[in-house]
Amino acid sequence: MPAFTKKTYFCTMILKRTVLFLALMPLVLIGRSQSFDSIRASLITCSPGQEVYALYGHTALRLQNFTTGEDLVFNYGVFSFKQPHFVWRFVRGQCDYMVVPIPWQYFTREYEERGSSITAQVLNLTSQEANLLYYKMMEDCKPENRQYRYNFLYNNCTTKVRDAIEQCVDGHVVYPDSIPLYTYREMLHQYTRNHPWAQEGNDILLGAAVDTSLCARAAMFAPEYMLRYAENAFIYAENNDKRPLVSSTEILLQKKPQNIKPEFPLTPIQAMLALLGFSLLVLLFERWLNWQFWLWDAVLLLGQGLAGLLLLFMFFFSEHPAVDSNWQIWVLNPIALVHFIHFFGIFSLDATRIRKISCTFGANFAHKAYKLLLILP
Repeated sequence: MPAFTKKTYFCTMILKRTVLFLALMPLVLIGRSQSFDSIRASLITCSPGQEVYALYGHTALRLQNFTTGEDLVFNYGVFSFKQPHFVWRFVRGQCDYMVVPIPWQYFTREYEERGSSITAQVLNLTSQEANLLYYKMMEDCKPENRQYRYNFLYNNCTTKVRDAIEQCVDGHVVYPDSIPLYTYREMLHQYTRNHPWAQEGNDILLGAAVDTSLCARAAMFAPEYMLRYAENAFIYAENNDKRPLVSSTEILLQKKPQNIKPEFPLTPIQAMLALLGFSLLVLLFERWLNWQFWLWDAVLLLGQGLAGLLLLFMFFFSEHPAVDSNWQIWVLNPIALVHFIHFFGIFSLDATRIRKISCTFGANFAHKAYKLLLILP
């Protein structure tokens, strides 16, 4: 009898636990489904600011988990000045940026202070896609994965977010082809029109590669263009089902008027005209007085030579985009420094030696230019 009682009790307990498990299973599944469906992904676009580093705007990815209460912005535009040899690496185009998760309230503070708008495009992802995107971003934020080699035109904060979204959708994203296409230079001019010296710096440093017409995908390096392309993009699944990439768009922070601070009293055109006018004035005085104003000649030679030295360095040694097709180096080249040094008699060079130096530089540069032209499409 006792044995029978223990066996009966044991079977009863197993039965009760089985019934309890089956009864709670729907609730568990519902809870998991809610957790699974509670992640909302949004493409975040911040309008340009007036600082040089903010002229082109910014893109980030916002992931909200309504079950855990997490509200994170994954920002691909973070870098550290503490990196070894930061300035040297920056000049050479070897900057390593990072993706970092930032709480939403901290992310918005900077843009609110400078008056930029923030637009959120809620992505039309399935629960599986949203969950995959969440885990991908968390994986990318690990210390061993978070760094990437930044490239202003080809691999920046906007293109990284676009690529992450595309990797997690079931199918492929098709973008509209109705948006007018420009060259890189024309697009950059749209953002620097109120900053003439920044525009002049871009035009001097960037070469012929930025003057070719872009395809839609290449134009997505600019945050506001990415916003426009995403707005009318569609996801095509493997079974040919079609759905819009963006389910809704909302302006979370309105743009405020921003003060444009003048970078310099004169625009580049005004400065060049002033330089030309002063040079003509010096020339007239030299003719009138029959005297050579050698100091002004030295200033012009030094300025041209230093500018040429910068372009030469960027042409051969920098990884910045489009600087190795800068044919302005034919005009601004470091040969002027040779004449400058000879002008002051620091060392003696006869005319034949100077011509040899000039011809050697020209031949080497022409060879480099020919090789580049062969590989251009």
